Amino acid sequence: MSGENKLIPPGSTIGVLGGGQLGRMLAHAGNRLGYRFVTLDPTPDSPCGQTASQIVANYDDKEAARELAERSDVITYEFENVDAGVAAMLESESYVPQGSALLYTTQHRLREKKAVEAAGVKVAPYAEIVSLESLRASATNLGLPAVLKTATGGYDGKGQWVLRTERELEAAWTEASQTGTELVLEKFIAFDKEISVIAARSPSGEVRTFAPAENIHVNNILHLSIVPARIAESVRGEAVKLAVSIAETLGVVGLIAVELFVTPDGDLYVNELAPRPHNSGHYTMEASKTSQFEQHIRAVCDLPLGDPALLTPVVMVNVLGEHMQPVLEWMARKDTAAERLGVEPKVHLYGKAEAKHKRKMGHINVLAPSVEAALKWVDETNIWRV
Repeated sequence: MSGENKLIPPGSTIGVLGGGQLGRMLAHAGNRLGYRFVTLDPTPDSPCGQTASQIVANYDDKEAARELAERSDVITYEFENVDAGVAAMLESESYVPQGSALLYTTQHRLREKKAVEAAGVKVAPYAEIVSLESLRASATNLGLPAVLKTATGGYDGKGQWVLRTERELEAAWTEASQTGTELVLEKFIAFDKEISVIAARSPSGEVRTFAPAENIHVNNILHLSIVPARIAESVRGEAVKLAVSIAETLGVVGLIAVELFVTPDGDLYVNELAPRPHNSGHYTMEASKTSQFEQHIRAVCDLPLGDPALLTPVVMVNVLGEHMQPVLEWMARKDTAAERLGVEPKVHLYGKAEAKHKRKMGHINVLAPSVEAALKWVDETNIWRV
């Protein structure tokens, strides 16, 4: 049962709600510590299911969730759009140290923003939107440009409408209102950079943070994470401090990824939270003393947290469906650019059955003497010009 802290020793079974690539990499890290894994996911032969036992069922299937509970000593989740009701049921019948409260909060943008503000951290000015009239009034009040977002379910740019002029409001409202979810309008922050900080917290209250990543998106999908982030030391220190405050105020167990906008003046605004391993933390797999995946396992099992120190400059680059063929061709030939630049690309492919356009199929961590060398390698390979 949730509520008590307890050490989950190696040899135990960890249940994972969700069978995607994050679950797969959690299982890889946990296997090395001696843990077994079982995952619940509707897709047969899911990425996590290839490295763990799998219960094939929908996330709202309570009987399947009970089977997961019976087979697990502790349960975690690998993405936040799992059914919060099922998570709450599991919390009452099993041991879910992350609980369902944080899941409930981060599944809804308005609840999330209020929680971030309660931690003393700034978010972009926002307003709840319930009608075209309220959208027009809020657009006037907040000012344009602004971003209309669904309160639930959006990711990788889905469920978002950038509004630059009043003429766009009615069409955006017509489309957005058909989603059947609550809506929120956010003032567009004129940011210089996007960064993220991943913090880990154990049930015992130990907190550790990873080096902030500088993130570059293409078509609203993360393309590059650059570490060390190219930001002032004062901004770096403040970002870490804010992530710790959020982790402690929200009573996080496991990982929390805090995505932030950095303005030209160095001000920080929280964009989103993710209570799980995060794409921008994949660089830690080779570039940190402890990976985000091992740290998450340590946290939910209440083991002492590992040292998150950065070992080397690194650039993580996502491999989408359209990049798979160029990546496979690159893997089959000698990489003279890597030798010349002194970089070491580390490939991670997720075992997904079909390489769909814009679908995340894997990532490459480019370990390098400098982030400039790693970025030069990414550019010279031509893989990401597709």
